[in-house]
Amino acid sequence: MGQEIATDHFTPEDWREYAARLNAETRLLREMLDDGAFSGQPEMGGFELEGWLADGHFRPAPLNAQFLQALDTPLATTELAQFNIEFNTPPRHLTGAVFSEFEQALRQLLGQADSAAQQVGAQLLLTGILPSAEPGDFCLETMTDSNRYHALNAEILKARHGRPLRLEIDGRESLRLRHDSVMLEAATTSFQVHLQVPAETAHHFYNAAIIASGPVLAAAGNSPFLFGRSLWQETRIPLFEQAVDAGREYPARVSFGSGFADKSIAECFEENAAIYPVLLPMLLDKPAERFAHLRLHNGVIWRWNRPLVGFGPDGAPHIRIEHRILPAGPSVPDMLANAALFYGLTRYLGAQLCAGEPLPMAFATARENFYNAARLGLETPLRWNRQEWLATSLLLDELLPIAAEGLEQLGIAEADIRHYLSILAARIESGQTGAVWQQRHWQRTQGDCRRLLLDYARLQHTHTPVHTWALDC
Repeated sequence: MGQEIATDHFTPEDWREYAARLNAETRLLREMLDDGAFSGQPEMGGFELEGWLADGHFRPAPLNAQFLQALDTPLATTELAQFNIEFNTPPRHLTGAVFSEFEQALRQLLGQADSAAQQVGAQLLLTGILPSAEPGDFCLETMTDSNRYHALNAEILKARHGRPLRLEIDGRESLRLRHDSVMLEAATTSFQVHLQVPAETAHHFYNAAIIASGPVLAAAGNSPFLFGRSLWQETRIPLFEQAVDAGREYPARVSFGSGFADKSIAECFEENAAIYPVLLPMLLDKPAERFAHLRLHNGVIWRWNRPLVGFGPDGAPHIRIEHRILPAGPSVPDMLANAALFYGLTRYLGAQLCAGEPLPMAFATARENFYNAARLGLETPLRWNRQEWLATSLLLDELLPIAAEGLEQLGIAEADIRHYLSILAARIESGQTGAVWQQRHWQRTQGDCRRLLLDYARLQHTHTPVHTWALDC
């Protein structure tokens, strides 16, 4: 959940100095982007994958420190809760058989992680929300011991004047809950897709990612249950948005954003500095050109498509888009298929915008598509090219073909394009996303959560796509 900080206590001077450095770095970012000082190299991609550690009864197991010691790899790290972990893949150029290579690397890492989990008496599960989790699991006692997490929790509650966080979700059923910390955020685990793009045109690809989000999410739901209630197909979306809500006086920390970027990706970072209060005023001994304060501030503003500043091996700064909408699971091939759809659509749409084509929809339409998709999945209506489509028809008839074209533009191998988009097509035709499989299983077993997770874990380890998963209950 972001970079660690050295302390969780700050003085009034820390706040003033941090704000000054943030504003200076934001101005410098604009200048360097305008001067062409950021990387313009071809597209690269990579992933962050969050997971759960569970015990033999599929309850959250707060063992991430022991797990990471057993795993012993720099590709894994802690998350907010002691029962969550995060895996990372080294970035690769988006060309050739890159998706097959990503899948092989991810399966190898997860195989090692399964062995490490067994060593500490746990098991690893990849799912957007663990259906067996209970409200009491998300307490300060299970928070990973980190200055960043303690400070974030304290500052969010201070902004709320001590008022508890309120969770209100209406879907198939309704849930109302009050909670005294930001720990509910730990109930959401995701598969975050990164796309590094040429800085000069980054705003076009940022806008393209926003436009693609609704259809991508419609096909990818895997988080239907929270605390025994069947809610949205992607319940992670409203849960995360409400779990770190600083209150009505402030702009939402987790959101779809406020609009498209107009002429430069710098606009997003300028909005960050202008309207979001500083949460973690940790002063860092880094030159302004490293954008340390700007990056730390950006790290506590969670747009569902979030622009990031990073640095390559040569030290050159670059811009990448962090696509945060996707859930963890249900299988490795499913996640890579979701990534292929996102990369293909974003590349195709972004190239059109770079060529001077007008935005194909209003921002409000893209936002409506996104939340409808999160709530209803493949059954949702989506607006596209001034028409209303059922998500299944839009994806099969319009978007999978243009995603294939976008992947061809990137130079992805034909076999990879055909393989991963065929997984998407079969999932859409069957109607069986991860969320739908869980709901069908739940219904057939009359809400037997342990049986659901027993079958889910078994099938996940077969590395077969979810549309092939049977309901042998």
